[in-house]
Amino acid sequence: MTAPRTLILFDVDGTLIDSQAHILKAMGFAFSAQNLALPSREEILSIVGLSLFEAFGQLCPYADEAQRADLVTSYKDGFFTLRQTTAPSPLYPGALACLDLLQGVEPFVLGIATGKSRRGLEHVLSNPDLAGRFATEQVADNHPSKPHPAMVLQAMAETGASRGVMIGDTSFDMKMGRAAGLKTIGVSWGYHAASVVGENADRVIDHFDCLLPEIQSLWNDL
Repeated sequence: MTAPRTLILFDVDGTLIDSQAHILKAMGFAFSAQNLALPSREEILSIVGLSLFEAFGQLCPYADEAQRADLVTSYKDGFFTLRQTTAPSPLYPGALACLDLLQGVEPFVLGIATGKSRRGLEHVLSNPDLAGRFATEQVADNHPSKPHPAMVLQAMAETGASRGVMIGDTSFDMKMGRAAGLKTIGVSWGYHAASVVGENADRVIDHFDCLLPEIQSLWNDL
């Protein structure tokens, strides 16, 4: 019996690429531009995965909507400058080999669900090693912030998958996947502690080598 089409849906920051250096520098630019005190590294990384407006709402609960919008603009300006002047954020070890492996499995279709903007994701996918791998690409521009399940549901609709698994490094990813009815696999190398990610994950892995076996363990027809 042929296994049903299965969506393998990836987060980006903290899951496929280690973008924390760029994120922290862009946050520094944003808070400096608005003459605000910069939150700690831990506080900043705790909101990675949320849309920017939602993220600044958590980092700056005292800010009104106009101030949050100004922070978003300053952050985007800072990130754009960094993309022009610094090396791209590196892929995590084993990411490319894992993507190659997953693409070779018959019922699997790969996708992305990220808190990045379309412009930000397009920059990531300009890497020739990543270009053309993903059948669906969901970004923050078109959806409510994680953990709302909208981008996952859209990815399922676009790919025609009848089931899937969300792979990410934050509790937002895991809650989003579960809210959409997907299985969830957390990764331990990202920006939320593995114990936090594990609260809403079916599995937590420590290396990309473990991903395919863990996906296969989720269903009995693979």
